[in-house]
Amino acid sequence: MTDILLDVRNLRKHFGFGAGLFGGVSSGIRAVDGVSFQVKAGETLGLVGESGCGKSTLGRTILGLLKPSAGEIWFQGQNLAGLSRGALRRVRKDIQMVFQDPYSSLDPRMSVRATLAEALQVHGLFPDKDAREARLVELMKLVGLQPDHLSRFPHEFSGGQRQRVGIARALAVAPKLVICDEPVSALDVSVQAQVVNLLQDLQEQMKLTYIFIGHDLSVVRHVSTRVAVMYLGRIVEIAETEALYESPAHPYTEALLAAVPVAHPRLRRGKKSIITGDLPSPANPPSGCRFHPRCVHRVESCSTNDQELREIRPGHWVACQVIGVV
Repeated sequence: MTDILLDVRNLRKHFGFGAGLFGGVSSGIRAVDGVSFQVKAGETLGLVGESGCGKSTLGRTILGLLKPSAGEIWFQGQNLAGLSRGALRRVRKDIQMVFQDPYSSLDPRMSVRATLAEALQVHGLFPDKDAREARLVELMKLVGLQPDHLSRFPHEFSGGQRQRVGIARALAVAPKLVICDEPVSALDVSVQAQVVNLLQDLQEQMKLTYIFIGHDLSVVRHVSTRVAVMYLGRIVEIAETEALYESPAHPYTEALLAAVPVAHPRLRRGKKSIITGDLPSPANPPSGCRFHPRCVHRVESCSTNDQELREIRPGHWVACQVIGVV
């Protein structure tokens, strides 16, 4: 786990910037605004934050579904941000995504066989018909489905089964990195644990690397090696999972963890962290530290000094200048 598989450097993805209706500059959304992190081969990097913080946009930009506005995405020695469409398609075989909603991510007009075979055909894998069919049967067994399910259509499956098909599609081309975009949030609670356990088993079996995007902090803690916390398009804290959950350094991380429901109030440790005010617009983020308008620990300089990630303990990075206060 010492090899860096993915190295994201100052990545930005902005939407809507350009000429306005009367020649002025239109407003835009700074969905991802200067994000840098690394992912080691074989690990799971959890990515958490409020809805709208830019998690899914970050994942789609890494995959190449969205073109970055600026920055670099280094994967296996190549900067994906500078590749042509054809070159990016060849690299995409090694980076796949499991989407959030299994109901909309599968084409209702295509059988499971056609869905999985399409992935193989696009990348020129298993051109022989018999070998391709054997691969499809192998994939179905891999995700816990029966081979005779290949002839079925998405509407004939439950939500959990559809997500297993989505996982099989992602794994069909034997990727090295899988971006899981909230893969269990659309499923019943009773099914979520089965899918999470399947993902973990597949990771060990196939030596996969995951970026696991989620808002359920309990699930993220269970699956992740390290966790990165996003707020308004930027990463404000990143650390090994237990270090972040047991000793959060950024006030926003502390507030997120304090909001996690517990079985009994007496089980909640420490004082409850408070977030004041409303979430600012990503079209017009605050100056300085983006969290400062809502932070009870802010000082005057927080509104002017832009906060960069700095290492406060080995492997524990935080973008806050008043962490000694919290």
